Amino acid sequence: MKLLNKNISSKDGSGTIKLCPDTPEDLWHAYNLLQPPNDLFSCTTLRKVVQTSSTGSTTSQKLRIHLTLRVTKVDFDPDSLQVRISGPNVKQSKHVKMGAHHTITLELGRNFTIEKECWDQIFLDRIEEACHPELAAEVAAIVMQPGLAHLCLVTGSITVTKARIDVSIPKKRTGSNNHVKAMDRFYEAIYQAVLNHVDFDHVKCILCGSPGYVKDDFYKYLCEQSVRRGDRKLIENKQKFVLCKASSGHKHALEEVFSDESIMARMTETKIAKEMDALNRFMRMIDTDPDKAYYGYNHVQMANDELAIDTLLVTDDLFRSSDILTRKKYVKLVESVREHGGTVYVFSALHVTGVQLNQLSGVAAILRYPLPDLDQLELDANVHEDENLDHTDGDSFSESNDGDNLEQEMYERLREDVADMGL
Repeated sequence: MKLLNKNISSKDGSGTIKLCPDTPEDLWHAYNLLQPPNDLFSCTTLRKVVQTSSTGSTTSQKLRIHLTLRVTKVDFDPDSLQVRISGPNVKQSKHVKMGAHHTITLELGRNFTIEKECWDQIFLDRIEEACHPELAAEVAAIVMQPGLAHLCLVTGSITVTKARIDVSIPKKRTGSNNHVKAMDRFYEAIYQAVLNHVDFDHVKCILCGSPGYVKDDFYKYLCEQSVRRGDRKLIENKQKFVLCKASSGHKHALEEVFSDESIMARMTETKIAKEMDALNRFMRMIDTDPDKAYYGYNHVQMANDELAIDTLLVTDDLFRSSDILTRKKYVKLVESVREHGGTVYVFSALHVTGVQLNQLSGVAAILRYPLPDLDQLELDANVHEDENLDHTDGDSFSESNDGDNLEQEMYERLREDVADMGL
């Protein structure tokens, strides 16, 4: 991502930022930067324009025009890696009326501008991460089992499935070599997928995981075929292949691959390695020292009030909430933890790590020191709140009774006055 222009007010944080996406991962960052319904998005787009001549005949042509939309909807397609922004036009144009709805598909290499009422620290961190891609090295991963394999590209923010190989493998039978031929077709399909989808200039490591010896047989096939065919790309990068264990060839098996400490040691400086290490420490601490590991917003916020958070884990899904107040409370939590010396990891929802964290409410914390009474403090706070509510109801009930007694007394006095007058 290229940062072309930045104009943000130091008073209230409002302003505009102009960017240019270079890679598919930049589109994911752009999706996270846009927040309906207050953001304004400006970009050039193709629009079909119909013109009517003086004789009544019509002609239509596609023109590239510049539009500014008030964002009402943002969609991201993880398969095609496309971002679609919808909303009404807010600036008068020669070909598009004010208020006319339009949908823009963001393209690589096309400049766009985002205007916000407030650029908070989470947005600015996202831009900093997008503009420094060298901080997030790419990793390729292949998980396989006989007949099924997935080739994925794991970047700093997203996990993209580049190829799915599904080949029917017959059972082994005495006197038949159909099984061997089918496995060779299977390995050949993976071989071609690696050649077509892995850019060895950017990928630092290629993980191969499988149950049993499938990965070993594939690596042997790859080495033999690359030498026989003279594929320099594979011959020169054989050392980048790392064999590891996985339970299946399905995509979810990546969780096991990234949980292997020996594998993470090969990627110590990558973003996903640091996130996976933090998540593994949290999971282990739940078993070994549960008083230092909490998840859920209420527990984490109470731990932050005690200045006890050492590491905060949070998913970017929480910052895309349509409720402004919900987003602000998580932004405030992140800023508070950083102010008090804590480390914050923002997990991508398109990573296996982000999926795991989302199953734990999306926010978790590793504490500096144990807080065994945290649950009791929350329980006492709830009881105190209920008592205050009951006390308030009792006071209102007493006031209501006093009002009824006063009305009754006035009614009795009125009856006495009427009787004195002989009526």
